[in-house]
Amino acid sequence: MTRLSDRILGAAALIALFVPALSVFAQQHVPPAPDNTSEPSAPAQQSPGSAPADQPTDQQPGAAPSAPAPSGPPVFPKPDPANFTASTPTRETVDAFLQANWGYDPDRVWQVQAIVKTPADGVSHVIVLVGDKTGKQKIQVLSFFALPDGKHIVSGDGIIDFGVNPFADARLELQKRANGPYRGAVSKDLELVEFADFQCPHCKEAQANMDKLVTDYPKARVVFQNFPLASMHPQAVNAAEYGICVTKLGGSSAFFQYAAAVFDGQDGLATPDGATLTLNSATTKAGLDPAKVSACAATPEVKSDVDASIELGKDLGVGEVPTLMINGRAVPATAPYDLLKQIVDFQAKADGVSGQ
Repeated sequence: MTRLSDRILGAAALIALFVPALSVFAQQHVPPAPDNTSEPSAPAQQSPGSAPADQPTDQQPGAAPSAPAPSGPPVFPKPDPANFTASTPTRETVDAFLQANWGYDPDRVWQVQAIVKTPADGVSHVIVLVGDKTGKQKIQVLSFFALPDGKHIVSGDGIIDFGVNPFADARLELQKRANGPYRGAVSKDLELVEFADFQCPHCKEAQANMDKLVTDYPKARVVFQNFPLASMHPQAVNAAEYGICVTKLGGSSAFFQYAAAVFDGQDGLATPDGATLTLNSATTKAGLDPAKVSACAATPEVKSDVDASIELGKDLGVGEVPTLMINGRAVPATAPYDLLKQIVDFQAKADGVSGQ
């Protein structure tokens, strides 16, 4: 994973605390996906003392695996009024913030346990107990520091947007600056913005989800924003530049034909010569002249366009690809589709819009 700023560091800490039931994906205010769904990938780590998947455990031969029976909703201890010494944030604000992040999950329950003054002027320590209605999860503790501006918290080693609607600022930035090719509606009421890298295998994998979202949400605007990780994928920038020129010369429809062809031929991007062949072939499949697109891609203006898209992602805390932002709310684009759809539905309802 590429770290870009304190906001990204904070996102990792937030997710580690905010989504105890699922694996971690380091993004801002997002539901996670398995660790192998974002770039870069790494071999799975086996926890100390655990048996490999294909090895027997110390269970009796022939015995059926046992699982603890769900115990029902958690019983949180009654909050002590003495632990609410700070005037801000209020319990209502913290609850609204958590609802904005967790409300898509009907089984998630929590209780604000403390909002305490700290020696730092205006900084409050917030403690929340988190559980699961089914009883499958143990009670966990979420702890963070609310800053005096009322708009940010410190969780772990980073700074994260906070408030009743923590995604509002990101949504406005996307509406202003996410100018990539799009499918679906002209309206930005429900805007699904994908940040992706043409040379990233997980971005290729995410396209199945993106195609389903386009079909299931015809009133949504589904945007592609370039976010090439040049240090890892040296041909991704060139692919992004070609894509911008395909859009300039042929429109969004041509771009998505080009993008599909590039992802299909992604292995060809492994070398400069292979990339040239792959990108020219994809351009032809989009119905355009490779020579014209290549000449366009070499201009400073196109490089500036790619840089601007990368800068937008950085400003919004994008630290991994593929990232999908749903009205400003970042999620891994490779998350299970049912989960993505659940979050899109929740966010659309929260924002009072419709995508279907």
